[in-house]
Amino acid sequence: MSRNNPWIILFVVLLVCWSFFEMYPPTSRSLVREFETRAVNRDTNFAAIVQRVQPLQSARPDREFANLQEAIGTNSIVPYFPFFNTTNQAHPNMFILNQLQREASGKIKLGLDLRGGTSFLVEMDTNQLVYVETVTNTDGTVTTTTNMAHVEGALSQAVEVLRKRVDAFGVAEPIIQAAGGNRILIQLPGLSEADKAEAQTNIQKSAYLEFRMVKEDSDEIIRNNEPIPPGYEKLRRIEQQPNGPPNVEEVIVKKKPERGLSGDIVDNAMAVRGNLGEPQIEFRLNREGAKRFGEVTRNNIGQRLAIILDGELYSAPVIQSAIETGSGQITGHFTTEQALQLANVLQNPLRAPLRPVYSSDVDPTLGADSIRSGIRASVMGVILVSGFMLCYYLLAGIVANIALVTNIIILLGVMCSIGTTLTLPGIAGVVLTVGMAVDANVLIYERIREELAKGKSLRGAIAAGYARAFSTIFDSHVTTLISSIILIFMGSGEVKGFGVTLTIGVAASLFTALVVTRLIFNFLLDRDWIKTLRMFHLIRATKLDFMSLAKPAFILSWTIILIGMGYGIFDRGTKLFGVDFAGGDSTTLSFAQKLDVEQIRDVLAATGEKDSQIQYQKDVVGGGAETLRVTTSSGSAAKVVTALGEKFPQAQFKLIGQQQVGATVGKEILQSAIIACLLSLFGILVYVAFRYEFSFAVGAVIAVIHDVFMTIGCYCIANGVSGREFNATVVAAILTIIGFSTNDTIVIFDRIREDLKMGVRGSFREIINQALNQTLSRTLITSGTVFLATTALYLFGGGVINDFAFTFLIGILTGTYSSIYIASALVLWWHKGERPAIGGSQVTMQNTTTARV
Repeated sequence: MSRNNPWIILFVVLLVCWSFFEMYPPTSRSLVREFETRAVNRDTNFAAIVQRVQPLQSARPDREFANLQEAIGTNSIVPYFPFFNTTNQAHPNMFILNQLQREASGKIKLGLDLRGGTSFLVEMDTNQLVYVETVTNTDGTVTTTTNMAHVEGALSQAVEVLRKRVDAFGVAEPIIQAAGGNRILIQLPGLSEADKAEAQTNIQKSAYLEFRMVKEDSDEIIRNNEPIPPGYEKLRRIEQQPNGPPNVEEVIVKKKPERGLSGDIVDNAMAVRGNLGEPQIEFRLNREGAKRFGEVTRNNIGQRLAIILDGELYSAPVIQSAIETGSGQITGHFTTEQALQLANVLQNPLRAPLRPVYSSDVDPTLGADSIRSGIRASVMGVILVSGFMLCYYLLAGIVANIALVTNIIILLGVMCSIGTTLTLPGIAGVVLTVGMAVDANVLIYERIREELAKGKSLRGAIAAGYARAFSTIFDSHVTTLISSIILIFMGSGEVKGFGVTLTIGVAASLFTALVVTRLIFNFLLDRDWIKTLRMFHLIRATKLDFMSLAKPAFILSWTIILIGMGYGIFDRGTKLFGVDFAGGDSTTLSFAQKLDVEQIRDVLAATGEKDSQIQYQKDVVGGGAETLRVTTSSGSAAKVVTALGEKFPQAQFKLIGQQQVGATVGKEILQSAIIACLLSLFGILVYVAFRYEFSFAVGAVIAVIHDVFMTIGCYCIANGVSGREFNATVVAAILTIIGFSTNDTIVIFDRIREDLKMGVRGSFREIINQALNQTLSRTLITSGTVFLATTALYLFGGGVINDFAFTFLIGILTGTYSSIYIASALVLWWHKGERPAIGGSQVTMQNTTTARV
């Protein structure tokens, strides 16, 4: 890196400023306050509106939007907000309030656990999916059978389809689960009023695409007002014109679609721009649909074919020629957002339509105490990591901490810019990203220490330290990025969200460690503000024979895995899984006194329900009474009602309803997570084989598999001892372990490769032992800092964070151990103790700094 490159400095400054801009305002402002301060041309009528809203706010402070609507009444507020263009708006007052609410919303979006959100209960119209089969027996009796298999399949398919649609809104971390019968519960975090209406519209759309032939004499029948022939119906399309009245098109179409050209036939759909820049939707049918489409268009050239979506006519073009590709367009006066939404629902069609039953506002799933303790533990984790770096590396530690702060700013800025939802486990994940980001700084500083020990000048040692650490840092970050990017493209729901956060964190860590810290050191060196770089050195040169214990350690590891996994599969069985995976009983209660969520959680935990989900909810429309919804394991509803009634008689809990609900982590999420992990392992295998040698790739992948199995095995044993259950946060922790394990292994492999390339004397076993001793200080420091941060989360986080931290603590210990006794040992055994021929290229960082040696 050039010593004084102003463009790099400018880029860093602009990046940090942009991140702050994307984060501001971090939290939501009061809508009523926004309404008062943004208004202009105020008069006595406006003052009366403000005066009327005050008592409404005092009575219902959590319903600002509804309070403003009630205070405004039939008055027009357009004159007070002339900067909003309401020319073509059917409801200008609602449009203005929606705009104000969007502008007042905080940029950091909080999840259901921290902020609460909106709950939609929808019901599937399954009548068209049920068919009755009548069979006449030989004795003359008639047997009637109602087939419900299609209904169950449609409901499970609808849950996964809705999850995909919600994923298209952004990384929202929703809750979507079957809610008994033909109902589905959808919970989305922190929506504005406009977003609620948009979400409900997108959720309800079945995206049932049909192609129907238009009657040849359709125009004549409509023009002469003739009766509609049997088997046909009249559909209308209204096209809004920029100026003038709307254009109305009416056609007579068949009631039934062409055979094979309806339902789930779209393979791909996307929003594009037409010749004049207007938004439209291009679609491609699946193989069977394309084949039928080609036949229909070939046999009906010159006729009109109507494109109908959810019973609504979109277009009826004339067939000019046979269309064999199965591709088509849906045109109309769409906005860009409408085109994107329509393409999204076409990609994810439902087998039957949904109708809303009710919607309600829901409180955070975590109580105030749990949220405070989780945030406090996260802050404590960051302080512990920063404090260690400061005490151990002194001035260099200050530089590393500046990079860490910059890392967090960039991470939050990018997350806000793409609308990522931040949950409490997500905050813990950010803390662990910070802990793992220290690794790059430790690698650089330990290399600088080695160069100083060789007698180099400070500037030369810093330049050489960055140059020699670059290859290791690059490889370790790339292997983690391979995993995170695959999780984004292959995962769904929480898995996709984790992949996004991890990708941003790794990229930010790479940038701040290599660029930001180097800029600071160059700045200090150019002004001669530092003459030496003192650091503590607690772990000095060691000569431990690690490989002497490789075989017994290897055997012990897999024995523990077999015991743990066997215990979990054959003894614990379904007891391993919490409500997230297994579903359970949803109990709705009325109450006279509202209790804190944590009080209720403690009582349920005492009855054995440690993975309960607790929410207060209130109807969106009408301001109905607030109710309590508790989701616990199957068959526990009666126990829950009894325990709460006995412990809190003053609350006067009364049972309103009880139903079975499905898992919030569906089969498709699990399948996508497993597939993504397998593809990640394959990607790591290919990359490490290319950069190092195939045996190194095999060692790295088996070490990761070992770490995952060891963690799961230990968690199974913990389930039997303390009742810990597998939930969504445990999945996130396991995904984190994959990245951590690979990172540690790559660092050791890079040093082994370097020693081999330098022609270090000795057997391959001696070279591996030497590399392990050389990287021991870095391994212990990095694992130690991450362990510190995770321990803070474990001790003080509480609730779901405790499960996350417990799982990751196992992973830290296992990942550190496996890099030595699994990955390195396998490479040694693969080559039967012979030195391999390492011919792979080594990435180096160009350095134009003149070093004084």
